[in-house]
Amino acid sequence: MKLEYRAACTSVLTYLKEQYELDSLVWLERRAEKLEKLVAIGELADRSIKIGIGADNERLVAAARREMPVEFRERRKGSAGETDRTLSLFPVTVGGEIRGAIGMNTRVADVEQKRTISRFAQTLASQLEILRLRDEVARRDWLSRAVIKFNQNLRRIDAEDFWLRITQVSAELLGAERASMLIRNEKSNSLQAKAAIGSKINLLSEPIVGTRVAGRILEIGDPVVVADIAGVGIDSAPAEWSYKTSSFLSYPIIIDDRRIGVMNFTDKVGGTAFSKQDLELLQAIAPQIAVAIDRTALRDKAGEYEQLSVTDPLTGLLNRRYLEERIAEEIVRSKRHRFSLSLMMLDVDDFKAYNDKFGHPAGDTALRTVAEILRETLRGADVAARYGGEEFSILLPQTSSEEAAQIGERIRKKIEKTEFGEKHVTVSIGIASCSNEIDSSKDLISAADVALYSAKNHGRNNVQIFNAWGESIHDNVH
Repeated sequence: MKLEYRAACTSVLTYLKEQYELDSLVWLERRAEKLEKLVAIGELADRSIKIGIGADNERLVAAARREMPVEFRERRKGSAGETDRTLSLFPVTVGGEIRGAIGMNTRVADVEQKRTISRFAQTLASQLEILRLRDEVARRDWLSRAVIKFNQNLRRIDAEDFWLRITQVSAELLGAERASMLIRNEKSNSLQAKAAIGSKINLLSEPIVGTRVAGRILEIGDPVVVADIAGVGIDSAPAEWSYKTSSFLSYPIIIDDRRIGVMNFTDKVGGTAFSKQDLELLQAIAPQIAVAIDRTALRDKAGEYEQLSVTDPLTGLLNRRYLEERIAEEIVRSKRHRFSLSLMMLDVDDFKAYNDKFGHPAGDTALRTVAEILRETLRGADVAARYGGEEFSILLPQTSSEEAAQIGERIRKKIEKTEFGEKHVTVSIGIASCSNEIDSSKDLISAADVALYSAKNHGRNNVQIFNAWGESIHDNVH
């Protein structure tokens, strides 16, 4: 089979429809513990389908063993009185586990026909599962490349046009012609537009915005993707707003328990509706957006004095106080969304001897140079701080220990090759990642410290990764 997974499922439904003269069919895919609609043909293509039992329900399991469908009946009241509708569900199993189901909006009376359809579904199950897995790998690869591209664009955003550019970059990634960034005013508790693209009205001049949709989304705290606003009980927008489509996506920006604002996307390019795939992409870049917005909000809110209170005056990096607060918040987020999270501790090798030999002004220049290299090398969502003395810390959201080690190695090599006024400077790096055993700020910092000391003990100028046994895995030694 050379078809893609979705197209293959559609072909299966089309074959059954023609072979058995059926009206309408649906392919339900297992997602977590539920069976959800993937594709459908006929009347079921326009219907929302919800199955009231879980994918591992004994009725479905028993039906699969018997090569029989499970029949669901829906009683509806209409002008012609009460009518019954039937959905016959044929479970599809792989390795004894229900991976999906074929549904048809009719009751199959013939027992042999039921068995034939069930066996046909099972014959194709393994091949379709292979296509599904390939599709999943391709989707994850696409998602990974999209996040990398977003991070690259994020690094190019200047402070002066931050709100507009981050809205543009996000909209381009989602293929949205219109987008807006609404930020909560803490004093009035109302939303204010910081940026808008493609809008027919000047949102930035409006004193209050988001009362129709965005305010509710921020209050609930969960993102919403809507294919058609007419079907969800929300009033249509004023005609002068001139929306091209009735689909939208709204995403609340939340850091820890702080509700920061809402990003809204409408008018998808090509006139299609926003999908769960668009929501998944936004969820992947949301932590980077949240961190970038938090930094900018800090500058806007704090003013010069408060900004200095979280900034190291020598290097211009964030300081230890800010970093430790950020680590706690990122750990909460990584647990909630099951994202990887790593911390890198970096120490300038033999810095005391460097100071003694070349003087403190040269030492300060060396630290500023290291800080600049960190800024140039790190991604937009990474948080670099001067932890104290010659020690630096880098928080790496959505980054595994192996990925962090690669970033650390790039930093190490770049510092090693940089001229520090014709002097030679190297660094040792320790890395730790959140896990079941390392699930607090204190534990993560301590683990990264252990790995750092291991790098020192391995001769300096190398990268070490902390492992689950409280030791450090030797990664690179030079």
